[in-house]
Amino acid sequence: MDQDTPLNNADDKSAAIEQAVAHKKPLISPINRRRWRNFKANSRGYWSLWIFLLLFFISLFSEFIANDKPLLVSFEGEWLTPVFSFYPETKFGGDFETEADYRDPFVRELIEKDGWMLWPPIRYSYDTINLDLKVPAPAPPSAENWLGTDDQGRDVVARLLYGFRISVLFGLILTLISSVIGVLAGAAQGYFGGWTDLLFQRFIEIWTSIPSLYLLIIIAAVIEPGFWILLGILLLFSWVALVGVVRAEFLRGRNFEYIQAARALGVSNTKIMFRHLLPNAMVATLTFMPFILNGSISTLTSLDFLGFGLPPGSASLGELLAQGKSNLQAPWLGIAGFTVIALMLSLLIFVGEAVRDAFDPRKTFQ
Repeated sequence: MDQDTPLNNADDKSAAIEQAVAHKKPLISPINRRRWRNFKANSRGYWSLWIFLLLFFISLFSEFIANDKPLLVSFEGEWLTPVFSFYPETKFGGDFETEADYRDPFVRELIEKDGWMLWPPIRYSYDTINLDLKVPAPAPPSAENWLGTDDQGRDVVARLLYGFRISVLFGLILTLISSVIGVLAGAAQGYFGGWTDLLFQRFIEIWTSIPSLYLLIIIAAVIEPGFWILLGILLLFSWVALVGVVRAEFLRGRNFEYIQAARALGVSNTKIMFRHLLPNAMVATLTFMPFILNGSISTLTSLDFLGFGLPPGSASLGELLAQGKSNLQAPWLGIAGFTVIALMLSLLIFVGEAVRDAFDPRKTFQ
């Protein structure tokens, strides 16, 4: 009997392990699996997400696709990377201590005498001016400039590539920060209610009545609005987009029985808000976020079009549209800018519709 005891203990341990594995909590909950199936069922939004992510991923490597500096230089047996490092002209036998102009025929001849250069597919950056145009700028599309140049001789493809990246990054940063602030403000309003909710609502009504465009014009007249300054100004007004949605969810959920039970057990307000109520509010927040991102990108494009956006010379889709309006004899400018902006915003709208379907409890797809 004593000899069988270890064996029985081993069997009990094996059974316990199998039971634990069988009841192990899955990595993805059933409700999230259902949401993912609903999202994939909207094929237009599903493929729009992958296309948008692919385009954004490509734009992150714009310096390796469109640049006026070689990706790699072999000179006198030494490997150089002008994309990452500064090399003066004297490094290649020139006369000046300034950075080498690799498009200059003189510098190119010096390098190719004792080495070679590996160029990106497009030999122009967003601010590179083509000084060898055979026609006055804006030049039409050619083998050198695939979509032509703007009225300053800058390559349109390079400006579209860099402009797409800065627009998406600007919209993502603005959306994320404003969403965090809006969720916190809406959570405080909805959970505490009473005078907190009343005073906050009056403050939001007054705050949203301030004309943000006039404020931007005034600030642009005083200082040159850069990326972060423009982001901060728009953030002052964009955070209110989610306040109403989150406030309504917290107002509805704070009277649920399990919330009252948590209060009776002495659970802190912070834990109740972020552990029990916030997950419900995040459903509406995630549904609205693609549309908020769309609006953030549209706002930057509109400000650039009006001349109150990014500093002059920046890679900007709105500035390209403004050039298309000013140069009607160069239709490639307006068509290129409109196509990229329309494609980007349409993809985000389709993604937003798919996210809305994914979080809609009334829709279930097999």
